[in-house]
Amino acid sequence: MDTFCKLSGLDPLWDWNRTWYTANPDLTQCFQNTVLVWVPCVYLWLLAPFYCLHLYCHDNGRIRISCLCTTKMVLGFLLASFGLVEFFYILLERSQEIQQHMVFLLSPIIRSMTVILALFIIQLERLRGCRSSVFLFLFWVLAVVCSLVPLRAKIQLAVDEGIASDIVRYLAFFSYFTLQLAQLFLCCFADQRPEGKAATEKNPCPVKDASFLSKILFWWFTGLVVKGYRTPLEADDLWTLREEDTSDRIISDLEQEWTAECARIQKQEKALASGVALGGKLPDQAQLLRKLQKEQSSGFFLLRTLARKFGPYFLTGTMCIIFHDAFMFAIPQVLSLLLGFMRDDDAPLWKGYFYATLMFLLSCLQSLFNHQYMYTCFTVGMRVKTAVMGLVYRKSLVINSSARRTCTVGEIVNLVSADTQKLMDFVVYFNAVWLAPIEIALCLFFLWQHLGPSALAGIATVILIFPLNGYIAKKRSKLQEVQMKFMDGRIRLMNEILSGIKILKFYAWEKAFLEQVLGYREKELKALKKSQILYSISFASFNSSSFLIAFAMFGVYVTIDEKNVLDAQKVFVSMALINILKTPLSQLPFAMSTTMQAFVSLKRLGKYLCSEELKAENVTKAAYSLDGEDIAIDNGTFSWSAQGPPCLKRINFRVPRGSLVAVVGHVGSGKSSLLSAMLGETEKRSGHVTVKGSMAYVPQQAWIQNATVQDNVVFGREKLKTWYQCVLEACALLPDLDILPAGDATEIGEKGLNLSGGQKQRVSLARAVYRRADVYLLDDPLSAVDAHVGQHIFDKVIGPKGVLRDKTRILVTHGMSFLPQADLILVLVDGEITESGSYQELLSRHGAFADFIHTFANSERKESAESGIQRAGSRRSNARLSMVDFMPFSRDLSQEQLIGGDSTNTNLQNMEPVIETDQEQVLEDLGKLTEVDKARTGRVRLDMYMEYFKTIGTALIVPIVLMYAFQQGASLTYNYWLCLWADDPIVNGTQSDTDLKLAVFGALGLAQGIAIFSTTVAISICGIIASRHLHIELLNNVLHSPMSFFERTPSGNLLNRFAKEIDAIDCMIPDGLRMMLGYVFKLLEVCIIVMMATPFAAVFILPLAFLYGFVQSFYVATSCQLRRLESVSRSPIYTHLNETVQGASVIRAFREEHRFILQANKRVDFNQTSYFPRFVATRWLAVNLEFVGNGVVLAAAILSVMGKHTLSPGIVGLAVSHSLQAAWTVEGSSLPLDWPQRGTIEFQDYGLQYRKGLDLALKGITLNIQEREKVGIVGRTGAGKSSLALGIFRILEAAKGKIFVDGVDLADIGLHDLRSRITIIPQDPVLFSGSLRMNLDPFDNYNDEEVWNSLELAHLKNFVSNLPDKLSHECSEGGENLSLGQRQLVCLARALLRKTKILVLDEATAAVDLETDTLIQSTIRTQFEDCTVLTIAHRLNTIMDYTRGLISETDSPANLIAQRGQFYRMCREAGLV
Repeated sequence: MDTFCKLSGLDPLWDWNRTWYTANPDLTQCFQNTVLVWVPCVYLWLLAPFYCLHLYCHDNGRIRISCLCTTKMVLGFLLASFGLVEFFYILLERSQEIQQHMVFLLSPIIRSMTVILALFIIQLERLRGCRSSVFLFLFWVLAVVCSLVPLRAKIQLAVDEGIASDIVRYLAFFSYFTLQLAQLFLCCFADQRPEGKAATEKNPCPVKDASFLSKILFWWFTGLVVKGYRTPLEADDLWTLREEDTSDRIISDLEQEWTAECARIQKQEKALASGVALGGKLPDQAQLLRKLQKEQSSGFFLLRTLARKFGPYFLTGTMCIIFHDAFMFAIPQVLSLLLGFMRDDDAPLWKGYFYATLMFLLSCLQSLFNHQYMYTCFTVGMRVKTAVMGLVYRKSLVINSSARRTCTVGEIVNLVSADTQKLMDFVVYFNAVWLAPIEIALCLFFLWQHLGPSALAGIATVILIFPLNGYIAKKRSKLQEVQMKFMDGRIRLMNEILSGIKILKFYAWEKAFLEQVLGYREKELKALKKSQILYSISFASFNSSSFLIAFAMFGVYVTIDEKNVLDAQKVFVSMALINILKTPLSQLPFAMSTTMQAFVSLKRLGKYLCSEELKAENVTKAAYSLDGEDIAIDNGTFSWSAQGPPCLKRINFRVPRGSLVAVVGHVGSGKSSLLSAMLGETEKRSGHVTVKGSMAYVPQQAWIQNATVQDNVVFGREKLKTWYQCVLEACALLPDLDILPAGDATEIGEKGLNLSGGQKQRVSLARAVYRRADVYLLDDPLSAVDAHVGQHIFDKVIGPKGVLRDKTRILVTHGMSFLPQADLILVLVDGEITESGSYQELLSRHGAFADFIHTFANSERKESAESGIQRAGSRRSNARLSMVDFMPFSRDLSQEQLIGGDSTNTNLQNMEPVIETDQEQVLEDLGKLTEVDKARTGRVRLDMYMEYFKTIGTALIVPIVLMYAFQQGASLTYNYWLCLWADDPIVNGTQSDTDLKLAVFGALGLAQGIAIFSTTVAISICGIIASRHLHIELLNNVLHSPMSFFERTPSGNLLNRFAKEIDAIDCMIPDGLRMMLGYVFKLLEVCIIVMMATPFAAVFILPLAFLYGFVQSFYVATSCQLRRLESVSRSPIYTHLNETVQGASVIRAFREEHRFILQANKRVDFNQTSYFPRFVATRWLAVNLEFVGNGVVLAAAILSVMGKHTLSPGIVGLAVSHSLQAAWTVEGSSLPLDWPQRGTIEFQDYGLQYRKGLDLALKGITLNIQEREKVGIVGRTGAGKSSLALGIFRILEAAKGKIFVDGVDLADIGLHDLRSRITIIPQDPVLFSGSLRMNLDPFDNYNDEEVWNSLELAHLKNFVSNLPDKLSHECSEGGENLSLGQRQLVCLARALLRKTKILVLDEATAAVDLETDTLIQSTIRTQFEDCTVLTIAHRLNTIMDYTRGLISETDSPANLIAQRGQFYRMCREAGLV
């Protein structure tokens, strides 16, 4: 190169004396005209082929020629022409001596050719839809930077010699430089969208339209920050999710990969199973080992699937962190040069400014790469969360019943809340697992360079710290598993409490369940406390690590040889390296712990996602045909799990098209299981099941969505007005809709909370009828409705003249009046069909069925004959009744559905306070019931913080703050001590009193370590104290809230509070508090040190502090709101998942899985729309603040250079090394113990309403019930029968009037006292997961003998004694492993055990067969003989021997019949007279 330059008469390429060892540095002419011109050109020509290939592979559409593109092209042509003009100018002017001007001739032509290549790339980018080019941006940056040196030289020359000498060349160069700058400026903007890709979304994410520069600096986010600062953000202000982040896009690809992985796992299992089959049965230990291996491998397979999908994008982030590390290690080297410059008195000032600027640039690049990495990680984390939630949701729709029983709803909710969070953390910290050891090794290598073998002492310290923290991480991982186990249990229990809250209130069991939840919570907090103490040891050891390493290294360094002196360069470069070392040292255990936790979560998720699914071959689905049989089961044996005992055996029957099949049998005989077998819900052990055409299913316990009545009926189909009206009329829903505040637009609470049992069942039936399916499976849909309505539904819907007359109907029933009209009757006994045939055939066989019919029909038939009323057999023995047609106030009584159903319920209860609001109800909101989780707006109020600190107590907070001040004071003192040591004069190559200096340094460091441990432990324990207090308060408030609160608050919202939000209070708030205090005191320390070194720095620091505060205030307003919106939008995901898991069989039967998956996607996407800007907000703040922080570094360094002659190198080292760390900073009334003694009840003008503004639902009820009276309450479904019971138990408060029991006004009694002294057997039999004994007696008030006695009286003794665990039999969630009838009998046993003076039966025997009903009634007659009994009944024979009926007419049943009034007419209609 030198020879080439010599030819052109230029000096050599490089000259140190001219470039470095001079007060006025410059580069040689040769270097300026060759290297500086060629570097950008070489960059472009070398990388252009690869970039063109990338563009070829990624086509995003074609961009129209825009003003931006045209301007770039025009400027490009001008630049190219400048080079060509210069080339021809030299060629013409110097044609004679062309050899001497080869350098000047080649440079312009190379430059022009390169610009033409750049123009070609601009056009190619336009054609391939690239809107902002990183590649060309870097090219123009290089071109401008390389032109800066010639620019300086030209300006210097013009100043020295004047511009006139060579004006053309000057103008040409300045114009060329200006055009390059203009190109660089234009590269900072993005082009328009490609054709056909115009923004279709309402509010598209601006990152799509952002340029490269805007993306790396996060400027595209500024608009939202400003908007959030001006007005609190709302959901509508948030951007639409980018297409690549949507559930639909992510899960569609992932699902295929995961299905393939699952197939591979099953293949392995089958291979193992076949091997076992050859070798006989495996021992228990080997089976357990295989189970663990399967869980482990399923977690690994899930990780592999996620890595394939998200790995490539994640690797781009990994590249960023590698660049970040390179810049991070360059900074101490530059600091070393700066301190060397400070020590050298002869060094020119420009070097100081050069080092200061270089440190600033390196710090800025380090920040940019770090935040690009974090942005990539959070984006991947967000996508992983979407993917896992989608897979879990889809799995919940296909999981089989045996696998479903092993995981409760609470556990599934935990999978999508807690476990997905662990995976997101894993994505962020995974790279630290392998990068941290490399960073540590590099730090120690550079330390060796500075301190020689003494660096080994630092290595020894690191080696000592590691095993300690490895052990702590392992222990914490185990404690976390324990904590998660108790958290799962707590959430599961909370889910059940929220599901069965009405039962808890009826029985006054809140205290027992509160104690159970708190039991779990205490164990959870105990594990957390141990974990936090271990964390404090770990945290203290890491934060003191920089001191320990420095102490060990400096101590060894000065003691091995007295000639070893510590100067500023050695001390502060070493300290800067040790500060770098702190990051990997603190990240590594956290990364390892996070990885461990993620593997636990992956194992849990893998286990769930690999659990058994419903087999498609359980039922053969055939196409619909006009003739033949719709259902055929040949020799079928079915069970609920592959290993369990069969629930149905030897099932053979065929159902011809359009026939009505009735299935009868005792409680627990397998009637519902038979329907499940047809749906494919049970495991088919042998035989064949064929079903033709589409199916509709009505479950025994109606599954109702939290949506409007119309949405529940239409269930995703288009609304056909005429057919819809016809369905409502047939299902007897029209009278109910008249009563509902907004008709069919009224929202139904979760699980149908605000509808009566009968209304829920009819909505469930209407959903099936509306579907117009070919086959109908009806699981006892008439049990919850009265005779009149039941008969109406049978006639209009199910029977031979109903709307379903041409369809195939399988009807499970206990009502015998319908049997004569059935084409086929199946009699089930213990899971086998013992008899089948038509009604007449079965009667003529004189078998068990005939005996059963004769027993229950005989007496009625006699009465019927005597009275001369000849009625069809269909009406005879169905003992249900209705009074809707005869009751003058039936409309008022028929509002049972809205039990306190909205936020304007104003009654205050003694223990269940409700805030009174007198808002006017807007008409269109009338139908609204559940309240959406609303986000508060604005900043977190100061009183919220005060409330939190108050729960901790001032006595603990003040010492913590003082300890923090002491900790930072110790840190400041030992750093200043080092500074003094470094400035100590060197006499004869040694320093004096090194031992004393080392001892003081050690003492100060040790004091700081102890303070760090103390503050960390104190904050953790304070966090646990606050968390315990807040959880108890939350739990108490929720359990003592009135029913109306539960009706309008989706359980997902409450579960979210108890799961995610409590988890945040447990862990995130103490961590945040610790970090905040740490940063505040650290910042104070940095400011004090910088201002000690250069007091003039205050001029810079104060404006920078204001800028800091200004940027922070913008961020806080937006960030708080985004966090709230994200938290609020999380609840609907859990609510929807909860609802889906419980209604999975209905969703599958109706084949609506796809629609529910879309709904789930929509909810997850809605949540991510607030999560995405939330984490970008943090990056935006970090980049802006770190640039401000880098400004502090620049200010400290430049001021140090300016004050070179007055400052010591020690104080400069202290100031600059510290500024580097500033970059990112009712009381119930007393009652007699035996109250009520007599059991008299008196209603005085009692009235009740469901919410303010509606008519009274019960009006002016005045009546006296004497002790030991048996009162029957009858009426149409929804006539307000159950409402009367709600009034007695004060689930609803009186709107007017009073109720007295034994002369005591119920309004004056504490709710717990009231509800624990009277007993109800409720309409919905709710059991909780736990032992059968716990379900009967949660307070352990009774001994085993009494419990067995109650079971015997409830006709459950045989069933329970046959169970392997007897009273310890574990009931699954909601009691799903017992039939509905058995659950009702358990509820009866509860009442028999309590045996209070007043008993209320709310349709308690609706789900049991008539024989069991008769037995129960005889039990009640004998056992509650000396009690007052109120029975709400559908079956008239239930109350035929009672003292009197209520309320339209009151007298004994015999007298009422004799009066021939309403009651007589009802009895006649029911076939009883």
